[in-house]
Amino acid sequence: MISNTLLKDIKSLQLKKNRQQRQQFLVEGAKSVLELIESDFIIEHILCTDEFFEKYSHINNTLINNKIDLITEKQIEKLGSFKSNSLALAVAHTKPNVPLIIENNELALVLDDVRDPGNLGTIIRIADWYGINKIIASKTTTDQYNPKVISSTMGSFTRVDMFYTHLPDFLEKYNGNIYGAFMEGENIHNTKTIEKGLVVMGNESNGISIEIERLVNKKLTIPKFGRAESLNVAVATAVILDNFRSS
Repeated sequence: MISNTLLKDIKSLQLKKNRQQRQQFLVEGAKSVLELIESDFIIEHILCTDEFFEKYSHINNTLINNKIDLITEKQIEKLGSFKSNSLALAVAHTKPNVPLIIENNELALVLDDVRDPGNLGTIIRIADWYGINKIIASKTTTDQYNPKVISSTMGSFTRVDMFYTHLPDFLEKYNGNIYGAFMEGENIHNTKTIEKGLVVMGNESNGISIEIERLVNKKLTIPKFGRAESLNVAVATAVILDNFRSS
């Protein structure tokens, strides 16, 4: 039997203040939990259904065997945020916010005030797809351990590292190319990009801030053919990264 105290503690991780205080976060859904098990994150607890445990019997090993509890789908649904993630749920320890070193031949993302958890999760997943494993984020960018972010990454959170910092200071110390996505700039399809540098993506409503804009040395734009006012920031990230990787 799982104690009510444990269930209450797990449920409390839906809130950012509790995640920060306890330095733990929730991982929901079979795919994400399986990715977590294969990662270098420290796992505190796994709750899963009989179906999950029998289907993925390889998780029953010496490393995490004593951290697994079997519960019902209804119990998991009450603990988590998403009804579709009803087979498994895990609690893992967050990683410390340590500076990331961007190598001279590396391509990395910079997020300037990306607020929507779904967008951040999708961007992390897109970064993973295009082989980018480092994201530098402003302190106002949404929490990477938000349950919606983790769920939206579909496991990619285990392969993409993030560092939250004061972006102007970070960018001023960077010596390579700093690309930025703007409504007006050089057509990304005609740009001869090289697979190294930083790609800055801005806030969903306001784009890249003026403070960061002055540090961008190459403005890029995705050409518009229709009448839509703008692109979703995650979609724009995918288009730009695809051009970088295909150049």
